[in-house]
Amino acid sequence: MRLTGFYPVIGTERVGESRDFYTRLFGFEVTFEADWYVSLRHTADPARELALLDHAHPTVPEGYRVPARGLLLNFEVADVDAEWERLVTGAGLTPVLPLRDEDFGQRHFIVPDPNGVLIDVITPIEPSADFAAQYAAD
Repeated sequence: MRLTGFYPVIGTERVGESRDFYTRLFGFEVTFEADWYVSLRHTADPARELALLDHAHPTVPEGYRVPARGLLLNFEVADVDAEWERLVTGAGLTPVLPLRDEDFGQRHFIVPDPNGVLIDVITPIEPSADFAAQYAAD
């Protein structure tokens, strides 16, 4: 399969609130908007896209019309400490996982979006010797 695009679509009860959250705090801009669907693209890299969909819209097959649950979005950044200051200290987001280093090679923290979707803000760090061996060779 040759992909020409790939992006997550979050089924939500809060389309407008979610749009505002991702545009205000995470650098996305609106490329299409209806009352039931918003397409977003990152301003620094247009290949990074995200969409928001009213979970009850008829384009979602019946039986699957539920808000997103159990979804984790990873946002890799150059300086996770600066993002902690900006998002948690500055913007007042409440972390569900505090800023910390992981042996598997991440310094990160997790905050929820308005839907309860988890956003894992990550800067890769050197993994411990035990985990380094599990990474694929470049």
